[in-house]
Amino acid sequence: MPLKSNAVFLVLSALLFICACESSRDSHAQTTTTTAGVAPTTLAAASVQRVLEVPASLVAPPFDTAKTLTVPPGFGIRLWARVPTARFMALAPNGDVLVSVPAQGKIVLLRKTANGTVQNFDFASGLTKPHDMVFHTIGSTTYLYVAESGRITRSVYAAGETSRGTAETVIDKLPDSSTAELRGNYGHELKNIALGPDDRLYVSIASTCNACEADTVSNPVRGAIYQYTADGKNGRLFARGLRNAEGLDFIPGTNTLWVAVNNRDEIAYPYHNDFNGDGQNDFGTILPKYVDTNPPELFTQVRDGGNYGWPFCNQIPNATMTSMELVQDAQLNSDGAKLSCATVDRSSKGIRAHSAPLGLSFLQSSTVPAAYRNGAVIALHGCWNCTIHDAGYKVVYFPFDGAGNAGAEMDLVTGFVTDAVKGAYWGRPVDAIADASGNILISDDQAGAVYQLYPLSP
Repeated sequence: MPLKSNAVFLVLSALLFICACESSRDSHAQTTTTTAGVAPTTLAAASVQRVLEVPASLVAPPFDTAKTLTVPPGFGIRLWARVPTARFMALAPNGDVLVSVPAQGKIVLLRKTANGTVQNFDFASGLTKPHDMVFHTIGSTTYLYVAESGRITRSVYAAGETSRGTAETVIDKLPDSSTAELRGNYGHELKNIALGPDDRLYVSIASTCNACEADTVSNPVRGAIYQYTADGKNGRLFARGLRNAEGLDFIPGTNTLWVAVNNRDEIAYPYHNDFNGDGQNDFGTILPKYVDTNPPELFTQVRDGGNYGWPFCNQIPNATMTSMELVQDAQLNSDGAKLSCATVDRSSKGIRAHSAPLGLSFLQSSTVPAAYRNGAVIALHGCWNCTIHDAGYKVVYFPFDGAGNAGAEMDLVTGFVTDAVKGAYWGRPVDAIADASGNILISDDQAGAVYQLYPLSP
């Protein structure tokens, strides 16, 4: 079948599927205060299956076959743009969206046109693994900060620009795979950043390893967050024991920094008992069934001077993933001599082990539906080495109360895994941000896509 005809067929099939699904879901929709076809007015988790809407111009693998995702009642979801190996995103003041492509050393700008299509511009190129990007206004000047693997740059933003202006390096010689000490080995060299209302710049310098003591005594310390002034000066260690903090954001209107952290893999069993029933003491043994659920990923408020344990102490998951206890790492701190776990900061919340949280965005200052405007959205990239691939591969939401405390995690978008037992999936969310029109954009480096989760018309 020719491509154009195939695209028309897919669109018509999707419309028929949606109609059939709406009819079969009416009884479920009535259990909430909103229906699948009405814009959301109360907070609800993902429960409604939607065929991903794919414009004919974007029909190409993996979107040459229909895809179904589960979203909250009152939302639709569409493929908004194609960006191969899309990673982090940033919303420009004029509504444009920047997408980093570290694999190609560039940043792409996406702009919605009057007819609803999306234009792609190569906004910046020739960069070294650009990852996180932040717009920040100081006085009357708006800057765009870009985190490359070994430096942080900033440029003055001009409204409507489709290529980046002259950039200055504000922080240089950050450790990456080119650092002589590391001999080309740095698995988490991509950098993430945030700027607070106090005009301080925060940089996550992730670990080089799964779990190692060397990162805790390096200069700069790795598995840590550093704080600088907005011009990159006066750098100092802010917090440590955070293996790979990919998502960094401030609750709007506050100086309260939160991070989403990729925790370690291949953790050894930390107790002197028989876990697997073979009659042997399993202390210090790597057991797949224990590794599958330990240690939890961290979603936590970060305090100045805090130590969150890695690699010497590990949080232990519990039913609410709140106020989790800590246990000494059996491989690196079995006797507690390297670090007393009683002194370690407990994470505000936990996320299921190996979910791989990446992008984090607070929605309080956005125009998303009001029911979802008091919380944080996190993209979970998914587990690469679990015995069953059912951790992550989704976007989740954490509601917050008026005191700035995170509530229970709830699913926002799921359905990227087609066979968890065989490890089959077609998408891996990386980042999630609010756009200028009340939608949530989701990047996906596996499918090379940006999705738009949008409220349905009343």
